[in-house]
Amino acid sequence: MIPTRARRWSTPRRSLLLGAALLALFASLLAVQTIHTAQSAAAADGKPYTNPIKSQKGADPWLEYHDGSYYLVTTTFTNKLLMRKSATLAGLSTAPSVEIWSDTTAGRNANIWAPEIHFLDGKWYLYYSAAQSGVACCDSQRTQVLESSGTDPMGPYTHKNTLAGSNLTPGGWLIDASVLKHDNQLYLLGSGFIGGSTQSLVIAPMSNPYTLSSSTFSVIASPSLSWETSGGAVNEGPEPLYHDGRTFLTFSASHCQTADYKLGQLELTGSDPLLASSWTKKQTPVFQRNDAAGVFAPGHNGFFTSPDGTENWIVYHANSTANGGCGNGRTTRVQKFTWNADGTPNFGTPVALGTTLAGPSGETATTPTAYTIVNRNSGKCLDVENGNTADGTNIFQWSCTGGANQKWRVEDMADDTSRLVNVATGKVMDTAGCSSADGADIRQWSWLNNNCQKSRLIYTGNDYVRIVNAATGKVADVTNCSGANGADVRQWSWLNNNCQQWRLTPTT
Repeated sequence: MIPTRARRWSTPRRSLLLGAALLALFASLLAVQTIHTAQSAAAADGKPYTNPIKSQKGADPWLEYHDGSYYLVTTTFTNKLLMRKSATLAGLSTAPSVEIWSDTTAGRNANIWAPEIHFLDGKWYLYYSAAQSGVACCDSQRTQVLESSGTDPMGPYTHKNTLAGSNLTPGGWLIDASVLKHDNQLYLLGSGFIGGSTQSLVIAPMSNPYTLSSSTFSVIASPSLSWETSGGAVNEGPEPLYHDGRTFLTFSASHCQTADYKLGQLELTGSDPLLASSWTKKQTPVFQRNDAAGVFAPGHNGFFTSPDGTENWIVYHANSTANGGCGNGRTTRVQKFTWNADGTPNFGTPVALGTTLAGPSGETATTPTAYTIVNRNSGKCLDVENGNTADGTNIFQWSCTGGANQKWRVEDMADDTSRLVNVATGKVMDTAGCSSADGADIRQWSWLNNNCQKSRLIYTGNDYVRIVNAATGKVADVTNCSGANGADVRQWSWLNNNCQQWRLTPTT
């Protein structure tokens, strides 16, 4: 029996203890909630987007997220490489296509395919295959390597090397190059033929990002399963994927001309990547057509991570019809993927075009709808005078006001050019009379679909471009390098000065 005095003392003591316990529990729950909220905030969905993110020349896409921006580069089938840049994934669909490379060198000045950028040894390296101009497709395809002058993914770039295999036929044919990293060693992956083989996945060691340490390639996988041989026996487009200490390799199988072009998967299960025996092929496809969603021939993919590093994403091309083929009808698409319980990737099924999806987690920027075009010398904006809608209204520079007459849509014409459409007037930038003379006026005009109204945006570095008229080859220039409001913008021969360079700044 407890003494009365002890009972009187035990009640408040128990209350205090109970109160302390409740406070501790509340604090614990609050801490958990705070952590959960912080985690939820950190993993918040990005800006909504819809596929395709590139509807013009969207084949063989490579997408990289770097220093706050996405960078997208795709096949052009010409002698040029164009890149888009945007702070949001959704913004890539309307971002300017900027020319970052053009090659007139004989032997590699045509038919550019499958570009990729990789950051290695403190610089960007751009890999792609190109052919000799005038030669029937595609025996002269070789892998080319460009090197950036600094850490800007858009360059400028210089040509470093041509890579081919001494044992690859015909004559060294090598396409779809990518870089594998394993045990502090670089390897060049690609697609080619060895000794009469079918089109296979091949590999060779590298001594640096632009040099092979052996020109002899080894086959690591060939099309042997029924799903790899539709329309032709093909393995191409190898792409490494690293996760939890494991190395996977996706690849495109069957012929791109068919709706059954799809992705297969290898895993590096041995120690030497040069040996076919070190790679284990999954016996079924990992990503293929989705007829119900109207997605055909999905393939030639790449991988990227969300801005906050918590999500994995796949970028790929596909057709919207079963007979879409291998040309420019293919569009660039992206979607998030997850991981199976056994540690292998789960890419799901391709989603239908037009489906609104949550963008990559960690995006904070606003998706732009237009761009201001700012002169590098004066800091003034490209402006349609008074927002007048009449054909022939002058285009000049003026202090940036945020007005709609200083906002421009940069619309890709699918021929390596763009048209610049004023948001206020709906009219396009035009060279008066299609004149090729220095000093010819730049004005606005109704769209006539001629080259005098098309421009090539050529990267000059530090986020600036020169605006080159597709008909005349002359550039947009501020008269006499004036810094004054109302100074005329005209065309002129390229002089490589700041008065002829422009920054395209996202706006809404």
